[in-house]
Amino acid sequence: MLAALVLGAAAQAQQPAASATAASAAAASAVAAASAPAAGPTPSQAADATAAETSSGTPAAASTANTTQAGGGKPDLARGEAIATGVCMACHTVDGSRGSPANPIIQGQHPEYLVKQLTEFKAGQRNNPIMKGIASTLSADDMRNVAAFYATKQAKPGFARNKDTVALGEKIWRGGIADREVPACSGCHSPDGAGIPVQYPRLAGQHADYAEAQLAAFRAGTRANSPPMVGIASKMNDREIKAVADYIAGLR
Repeated sequence: MLAALVLGAAAQAQQPAASATAASAAAASAVAAASAPAAGPTPSQAADATAAETSSGTPAAASTANTTQAGGGKPDLARGEAIATGVCMACHTVDGSRGSPANPIIQGQHPEYLVKQLTEFKAGQRNNPIMKGIASTLSADDMRNVAAFYATKQAKPGFARNKDTVALGEKIWRGGIADREVPACSGCHSPDGAGIPVQYPRLAGQHADYAEAQLAAFRAGTRANSPPMVGIASKMNDREIKAVADYIAGLR
């Protein structure tokens, strides 16, 4: 039940306040540019449209350029891509693929999960100075748009690195740790690591380094935005965490 393990997040290592401030300022500028609506009609164009409506009796066509989601409707993938390009790509690459092992792969992640993590970074429910600064610049629609953009990408397969721990990792993933009441990871994240949309994130192919860091953070209580995961990770030792994290990287 490794719920809430992945997240569209930067590395968990603490970053200097100055870096977080700079990232926040850059993100705000990029988001503003990405989210700015197209310019409306000039007074002359508006007058022409009104005249056309009056003469024909048919309402002039409404412009869709300035239509906003207001928290609903279909996500705007173009705006999502603009935010990904201007803000997210430095840590996650433009398509959310296999960048630095310290940062999560968000390519192909369930959009509801990404929105949840961004919302919790913004609210301070998940602690990361860089991500809090960036998420604070995003509106609810921005989050939905960028999450939907990354969800359209096909996740690339990864691979396990340590053949000596594969058996232990598989055992935990498929059967848990019975004597400590640690449930099987596959129960929530599915046998192939695809997760369950809306409920549990996709983990298949995730960087082992990132997965291990998140499990360790849940165990230490420094990441507390998933009470079930805090309870589960608290019962696991270093070897078990490392083994299941490496196994996750090879799931496909």
